[in-house]
Amino acid sequence: MPLRALVILLLVANVLYFAWSRGGLAMFGTVPAQMSQGEPERLTQQIRPQLLTILKDDEASRP
Repeated sequence: MPLRALVILLLVANVLYFAWSRGGLAMFGTVPAQMSQGEPERLTQQIRPQLLTILKDDEASRP
């Protein structure tokens, strides 16, 4: 019986951690640090993103 209780406890802990890390517990005021702040440093590191073009497979293989 103690092993079964331990497995159930670990399963519940994993589900709660997953919900917390995905922001599912935000209604209770618990939000991970990276979700609340975002990533503004990535936006400032971009250099001329308007020059980026998306190519299809056949266009990318041509020199």
